[in-house]
Amino acid sequence: MTRTVFCRKYQEELPGFDNPPMPGSLGQDVFENISLRAWQEWQQLQTMLINENHLSMRDAHARRYLMEQMQKFFNNEPHDRPAGFVEPGQAD
Repeated sequence: MTRTVFCRKYQEELPGFDNPPMPGSLGQDVFENISLRAWQEWQQLQTMLINENHLSMRDAHARRYLMEQMQKFFNNEPHDRPAGFVEPGQAD
């Protein structure tokens, strides 16, 4: 049976992780409050931000930036988007 969580991003009960996706308290928070759907969407956005901004994951500043953007994304706060990004279904 699939584990579900009340997703902070979508404010509804959705399938969740079987295990925390990362170590520590942040991983536990994601495990308890973020759906697989929201995580997969974050992964896509994160990849675009890394590519668009030419971020190096060896750079501590870049990692902090992505963690801040992840928190904003999951909390439905304004977050950075790649230049020219259009939300699906919002194109003219």
